[in-house]
Parts: sequence; structure tokens; C-alpha cells
Amino acid sequence: MIPAMGTLYLVRHGQASFGAADYDQLSPLGFQQCRLLGEYWRARGMQFDAVLTGSLKRHAQSFAGIVEGLGHAPEPLVWPGLNEYDSHAVIGALHPEPLHKPANAEEYRHHFRLLREGLAAWMQGRTQPVGMPSYAEFSAGVASALAHVLKTAAQGSRVLIVSSGGPISTAVGQILQTPAETTIELNLRIRNSSVTEFAFTPKRHMLVTYNGLPHLDFAEGAALVTYS
Repeated sequence: MIPAMGTLYLVRHGQASFGAADYDQLSPLGFQQCRLLGEYWRARGMQFDAVLTGSLKRHAQSFAGIVEGLGHAPEPLVWPGLNEYDSHAVIGALHPEPLHKPANAEEYRHHFRLLREGLAAWMQGRTQPVGMPSYAEFSAGVASALAHVLKTAAQGSRVLIVSSGGPISTAVGQILQTPAETTIELNLRIRNSSVTEFAFTPKRHMLVTYNGLPHLDFAEGAALVTYS
């Protein structure tokens, strides 16, 4: 008899406060995105057997939004290995001059070009951003969360992870064994409150879907899609 596979849902936090003094804070839209995801799951009878989150405020706030829409969920296990990298430190390691808040589309594109360059340098070990772990240590933190799910989750169970774009794209990269350049592209295209789904057995994870927004698939939902 083939054992039932479990399902791991990895959710990126809702829209945070890009360009503000404290990015680590959901915007009202970010909370709405997560509440809508919870409502979507509630309408389909979703129940989770375990939850892991990073320790950042936007992770806790996103989980709270999901629970508000869902109605109930297990108490989360806080896993610091699911925390995001510091994008300012990543950029600063290559471009030490201060950057002001982007004010137009070209300045946003410039910011993300710098971020792409900084991520490549960090992942290749060419820079060590201030206050951050090496990429090998960052990646190991993500891998530890995935390994914990394999070790502790029962057959056929549903597990929720609420984290950030960097850890989620890194997890996908680990499963698919993608090169650094592909992992970066996955990272920069992941949307707020998006759902990535893994199937898992006691031995491994398998990618099923990436970066989905089923809860925003309605007439006005396109206006709620954000990336930062």
C-alpha cells in the first residue's frame, strides 16, 4: 500500500512597507491579502496539522491575517531559519552609497537591478553583507525547516509555513537543484501572500505549484496583487 503523501504550503507574507523606515510591518493591503487567503481556504474546508513561521513581525502578522479568514489554526512553531535576508545589507555590500526611496518606475527597476547583483555576489561568496549569515548558513536554515517537516509530520498531513520570498525561493531551489541565477529570478518574481505547494513523503519534498494566488482570482483581485 502506498502511504499518503503530505502537503506543505509555503506562503509569502502579505505586502509589507517597502521604502518605509520599518519595512517589517504589513500594510493594510498586506493584511487583507492574507485574510482573503484564509477565507479561500476556509471555504474549502482546509485544516492544518502544524504551522511554522519565521520570527519577523510581517510573518506573525501574515499568519494572524490567515487565521482571521480561516477561523482556526495550530499555534505556530517559530523557526528563525525561515527569516528573510536583509536586502539593504545585500545591496550595501556591493553599492555602499545610500539609496533613497524609489519614486518612479525607473528607480524601482534600478533598485531591483542592484538587489539582483547583490544577491548573486552573496550567494557566490564574493561578499559578506553586514549583520547577515553567509548564504550557506542562510540556506541551511531553510533546509532545517524542510527537514523538520519530514521528520515530524504524519503521513497525509497538511503543514503551513509562513515566511518570505528569499527562504521560499531557496526552498524551491533546493528541491529542484537550481543554479543561483534561477533561484534569484524565482525570488524576485514571488508575489505577496502567494502559495507554493510541496508534496512530501518521509524521505523528500516535491514541488507541485509555485507562486499561486488562487484567493485573488476574482474580478477585482488583480488590483490586490503586489510584489514587495
